[in-house]
Amino acid sequence: MKARIHVTLKSGVHDPQGKAIANALKGLGFSGIDAVRQGKYIEIDLAGSDRAAAERTVKDMCAKMLANPVIENYRVDIDAP
Repeated sequence: MKARIHVTLKSGVHDPQGKAIANALKGLGFSGIDAVRQGKYIEIDLAGSDRAAAERTVKDMCAKMLANPVIENYRVDIDAP
């Protein structure tokens, strides 16, 4: 199985990297950009076939290390083979 994890900053949390990306895009001539929020994407290959157990395990990984639940949200998608 493959776990796909999307981690993003919670709304209201200042995003200096997003601001830098927006400024760089504007500097390259792209218009119509109000704001940019950046995040991270993580893929984990998992052994086993129990989708529910895999989702619980990956959510535990997110809560303990992959995301900071104080300032970040995360979404876990599990793809079974």
